[in-house]
Amino acid sequence: MQYPNIDPVALSLGPVQLHWYGLMYVFAFAAGWLLGRWRASRPWSRWSAEQVDDFVTWVMLGVILGARIGYVLFYDLAAYLADPLEMFKLWHGGMSFHGGLLGVVTVSWLWGRRNGKTLVDILDFVAPLVPTGLFFGRIGNFINGELWGRVTDASIGMVFPHAGPLPRHPSQLYEAGLEGLLTFIILWAYSSKPRPRGAVAGLFAVLYSLSRMFVEFFRMPDAQIGYLFGGWLTMGQVLCMPLLAAGLWLMFRSRSSTDKA
Repeated sequence: MQYPNIDPVALSLGPVQLHWYGLMYVFAFAAGWLLGRWRASRPWSRWSAEQVDDFVTWVMLGVILGARIGYVLFYDLAAYLADPLEMFKLWHGGMSFHGGLLGVVTVSWLWGRRNGKTLVDILDFVAPLVPTGLFFGRIGNFINGELWGRVTDASIGMVFPHAGPLPRHPSQLYEAGLEGLLTFIILWAYSSKPRPRGAVAGLFAVLYSLSRMFVEFFRMPDAQIGYLFGGWLTMGQVLCMPLLAAGLWLMFRSRSSTDKA
């Protein structure tokens, strides 16, 4: 298949350009906010709509700063040290999920201290909302024509601009489907009633880690890093290992919890 060659600029107003990549973040935060308000309205919820509104503002800051700083530190520190202004050009891409996750955990802990909620309770509440952001983020990667997959002769192969003439796996769409859509469906169904504390957050960490580690076998590693070992191990897989371990620990720990989140 031929890549649709979508213009990364959605709208131009004189010198101001609105990029699809940035719009995907707007869609992601809007979806998370609306779904969070719906969850807060459930009879078993310990959240109010006002708390969701306030928390989303904190999360927006945590995601954007964490994801950018994470990408700079984990994936391409030398390049950004050579051109520090590039750190602020978010429309060029370069956002790390694991950095964004650390940003969310940090602001969740800070917000929880101010509002009398534990970190685990906050993560249980927000975990089912995260896959929508992952879905829109990966669609943004696809529109940008970045993070393409390995060369393939399968019928689903796609010729990406700037990736040579050979067809490649559209790994961005694989991630949108697994990390985003499928993970959302499972988590939303699982969290539709109270669960032991930590179980929902743990299930998200496990589902995301397994999905990401699987898709990494089809995705090209970042050119500046390459494979870390054996022609198959990538930085994305390495970063998922502690997250997978944390998710399994939360799920195991939740089995002995009598309190419902």
